[in-house]
Amino acid sequence: MVTLLTALGIVLFFLGLLFSIAWHELGHLATAKMFGIRCTQYMVGFGKTLWSRKWGDTEYGLKLVPLGGYVRLVGMIPPAAKPRDTSGKPMSRWRAMIEDAREANSVELEPGDEDRQFYQRAPWKRVIVMVAGPAMNLILAVVLFAVIMMGIGLPQNTTTVDTVVKCVLPATATGSDCPPDAPPSPAMEAGIRPGDRIVAVAGEPTPDWQAANSAIREHIGPTDITVERDGERRTLRVDLMENKVVARNAEGEVVYKKGPDGEPVTDSRGYRVFATESAGFLGITFDQERRPLSLGESAERMWMSVVGVADALVELPSKVDDVFRAAFLGEQRGVDSPVGIVGASRIGGEVLSQPIPMTDRVVFLVNMLAGVNLFLFAFNMVPILPLDGGHIFGALWESVRRRLAKLFRRPDPGPFDVAQLMPVAYIVVACFVVFSLMLLVADVVNPVRITQ
Repeated sequence: MVTLLTALGIVLFFLGLLFSIAWHELGHLATAKMFGIRCTQYMVGFGKTLWSRKWGDTEYGLKLVPLGGYVRLVGMIPPAAKPRDTSGKPMSRWRAMIEDAREANSVELEPGDEDRQFYQRAPWKRVIVMVAGPAMNLILAVVLFAVIMMGIGLPQNTTTVDTVVKCVLPATATGSDCPPDAPPSPAMEAGIRPGDRIVAVAGEPTPDWQAANSAIREHIGPTDITVERDGERRTLRVDLMENKVVARNAEGEVVYKKGPDGEPVTDSRGYRVFATESAGFLGITFDQERRPLSLGESAERMWMSVVGVADALVELPSKVDDVFRAAFLGEQRGVDSPVGIVGASRIGGEVLSQPIPMTDRVVFLVNMLAGVNLFLFAFNMVPILPLDGGHIFGALWESVRRRLAKLFRRPDPGPFDVAQLMPVAYIVVACFVVFSLMLLVADVVNPVRITQ
């Protein structure tokens, strides 16, 4: 059954990734057609075509390598301002790549395309066409996050006791069974039971989990804890033990240990090490219930996700060496390592096979897919060709040049010649392919695992 669930999780998440790619390209396709630009192909994947059908001017298809997709728009590259030199003079490799790209672009032109080319559209229209793809990923991410946060809800701790720890075990204990000489936990000794609702600690009301948890952590030694049991309140005298626990800030967020250089400290497996502090130990776990978040709470959490994705994108170049070492040198792969489609799908399968409630598994998968779409949005907005952000930058720069020329009464400089940057685009594509292959190898031979 576990194997079946793992396989199902891999397939479902992989299909979710393919849908995200197709959804992205649909944004480009729809807006391009809206502005009268001829679209010759709408493809999910790269390489050999596995399936395709042509409707109208556009061929729709699925290709072998699911590392992305594309919509081929006629006239992405404007004609050269000057005719190509045919004198036979030697041409630099850079210039040759530019002219080859321009020539390949012109081959697609057919009779009737004179006014249906991408570069002929106003810069603001071209920006819309290019932004539409990443925007579709952003919309999908927001919808998925909203379904989780405002629909299904997130697990929230309550003040109700779920379990009571029977005894206090030393930190060196390897099991969970209580030996005969182990002292009972403060909660067990005081008579706290599962189902009790903690309503006050040391006389201070605890209306929610944050208040109850903070109050318990702040007290060490004999402390009065009031619980509600079977509709009646009773105050129990509890001798709270001192314990080293994971440190948390004022917002209840986990605090991680940092080294002298200010960077997070990690263990041998790549996990960040928690900071610790002294706190009162009661020996209970709190019950949880899913609670839908408000619009404001959801927006705040979504913004935190955006910031996290932006940080991950900035740190991505620094992870290349780690991926290489994990893929080819067998070094331990950190849990924050980048993953490719294979790795992400594998994690999806691992999640679906976990012995946790099905709702939690589905929420985890949907949350992962939302995060992937958020990353696709941010990554494609990077202003480098051949990413969408590169074309957006070109259109905006063209608009600025033309406005300045008009302001200073100079001749119209014409469309921005994106062909001049095609050699850079080739380098970016080469880097992307190499990194994707490294991720593929790492995801197969040394995958990131959410469980150990």
